[in-house]
Amino acid sequence: MANLILDISVSLDGFVAGPNPTLEHPLGEGGEELHEWAYGLEAFRKPHGMPGGERNRDSDVMEEHFGRLGATIMGRRMFSGGSGPWESDPNADAWWGEDPPFHHPVFVLTHHPREPLVCEGGTTFTFVTDGIESALAQARDAAGDKKISLAGGAVACREYLAAVSM
Repeated sequence: MANLILDISVSLDGFVAGPNPTLEHPLGEGGEELHEWAYGLEAFRKPHGMPGGERNRDSDVMEEHFGRLGATIMGRRMFSGGSGPWESDPNADAWWGEDPPFHHPVFVLTHHPREPLVCEGGTTFTFVTDGIESALAQARDAAGDKKISLAGGAVACREYLAAVSM
């Protein structure tokens, strides 16, 4: 059975983003700084369609991690930054463009149903409205023997952590 791996950068004081997120600054004011360690790595740049990048132990670990994944779970705000009905979401097709970096099925926790979004490179976003247990079951089916990434945001991570601590 696939393992669920919490895959998120967290500051020493417990933050995963900066304050005041917007479409222009989805990680909030200063939130990009939390992830700077990854941006220059070849293993980060390649799946995002960017050339170059540093090859070092960090890149090797990231590449190995990405290679073990068969599915991802994320919250609605990580997907688009929006909330409410999809029709009013100015970023309803997500942050990543036509070829998102996942290259496997992604399950988006939301209260608002919609049809799956099929993208290039093997990424299909499936929108799950019936809770974290359903998203995990669907991700396990999709991942097979591979791992599942719980990629964020903070609310989705808290929901899963609360469920396993009960």
